[in-house]
Amino acid sequence: MTILNSTEYYIYMTNENRNFLSLSHREYKDRLFKAIFGRNTDESKRWRLELYNALNDSHYTDADALKVNTIENVIYITMHNDISFLIDDHVVLWEQQSSYNKNMPLRGFLYFSQLYQEYLTENKKDPCRNGEIKIPTPKFIVFYNGLKHLPDEFTMKLSDSFMQEDKTEAYEWTAYIKNINKNPNQVLQKKCKPLYHYCKFVDMVRNNLKNGMGDHEAINKAVDDAIKANLLDGFFRRQKAEVIGMILTEFNQEIYEENVREDGYLEGYDDGRNTGIIEGIARGESKKAAEDAKNLLKENIPPEIISRCTGIPLAQVMELAT
Repeated sequence: MTILNSTEYYIYMTNENRNFLSLSHREYKDRLFKAIFGRNTDESKRWRLELYNALNDSHYTDADALKVNTIENVIYITMHNDISFLIDDHVVLWEQQSSYNKNMPLRGFLYFSQLYQEYLTENKKDPCRNGEIKIPTPKFIVFYNGLKHLPDEFTMKLSDSFMQEDKTEAYEWTAYIKNINKNPNQVLQKKCKPLYHYCKFVDMVRNNLKNGMGDHEAINKAVDDAIKANLLDGFFRRQKAEVIGMILTEFNQEIYEENVREDGYLEGYDDGRNTGIIEGIARGESKKAAEDAKNLLKENIPPEIISRCTGIPLAQVMELAT
């Protein structure tokens, strides 16, 4: 088994010259999904193995067999939330998404191009030589738990995004989408208790919000209820402050992205003002992170955790506290 390491940048493509424009190297906060399944703790390794076995009807018992790598800076502006690993000549990447995005196959294609470059470098393989190089078989799974009603499972293909329709299937890349909301994919959730507990907790938060609670009250109550129910074997009790910070910023990120899409992005794109879009998104993201940090400070969340959850430097968080 080989750990795959990857370093990428947040990038946009301008409409005028199609050149890549580096916007930020800031590391974004974890999503709860990644904190559960993508860390290097014994419990995370165990949960990750349970999910892998549930997805593949396999029966692996060695949690260390899955050598995990998380992409620290992903290629699109969002919270980094991806888990990739190499097992039995397969390289597998998981991503959790709370919003429906038609570009998932393209993003998976870009992810794996980077992972394969790292694989070739690490294994000292040169594609310019004549000998055939065998590479791990890819699989890209997206765990969707957004509000849009979608089927339990479906695939998305890169060819759907081609400017000219191509029915030959000569060039293809596929994302496998699994809907992990409360009702869909019950069989998968029953086969993987950690996934079921994660889905149950997210549903708790959303039900609290539907019942008229504010963000802070809804999240705090859901965490307290998860502790009482001993979800994830005490994870919510041990990581209470961090979970509150992650979920608050995660739900605010969902709202922020919806506002960008509905109020600014499409309009700006149609007007050809891509540069303004980039600057506006950057300012909006920075402002939103500062607001999240202030709200977390009011909840007496330690500044160190706030810095890790929001991506704001610790010194700046300390300034917000004064």
